[in-house]
Amino acid sequence: MGHIFHNAVSQGSIDSTQRIGLGWTAIISLVGLLALTGTGTAAAEQTPTEAVKSAIAEVVHILDDAELNQPGRAAERRQRIEQVVRSRVSYEEMAKRALGVPWMELTSRERQEFVGLFVQLLRDTFAGRIDDYIGEQVFYLSEQREDRFIEVKTKLAGQKMDTLLDFRLVNQRGTWLVYDVVIDGASITGNYHAQFTSIIRDLSYAGLVQRMKEKTLVVKAFETTTVP
Repeated sequence: MGHIFHNAVSQGSIDSTQRIGLGWTAIISLVGLLALTGTGTAAAEQTPTEAVKSAIAEVVHILDDAELNQPGRAAERRQRIEQVVRSRVSYEEMAKRALGVPWMELTSRERQEFVGLFVQLLRDTFAGRIDDYIGEQVFYLSEQREDRFIEVKTKLAGQKMDTLLDFRLVNQRGTWLVYDVVIDGASITGNYHAQFTSIIRDLSYAGLVQRMKEKTLVVKAFETTTVP
């Protein structure tokens, strides 16, 4: 659905799928599905690698569930994946890094609004891609630490090609949360930052927010008029 927003935005586009390939479709769903909520105690007791590994294991278990793969249960399957994602991702940290300097000038209410729009943008772009999952294997390569931040390096081995996935996590109140994923060297947050910066330069921050709102309305209209 990323191309829908491309058509809605006359100057600049917002679609991080264009430059980073398709082999990572199942794992990228970990960062692109629903709104940020609280985290559980189990996640707080885990190391960064354990947090990534358990989240991926939960998602893959849902994707491999034969019952949930039955016709008519796609929505239920996505809802279960969303429940996993909610406790593993800091969407506020993602949104702040994607927006960059303008974030510092926003009020609390404006930040809340932007995070909501950013989450919806991620969901609209990536949610449907979980249906492309074809049983890729995940190998955990290393963990690099720097102060409160950690990068967990992994490799997604597919039938046709391998993909390097680096999960970047931040420690928030004792819990490790994902705030970015680097796919074969391309950062999702960095990619959005470049596009947001371009749109703000051409249209202003208010123009960016307006385009994000328009994109959400277009997608919702598309979803309500599409026959399953």
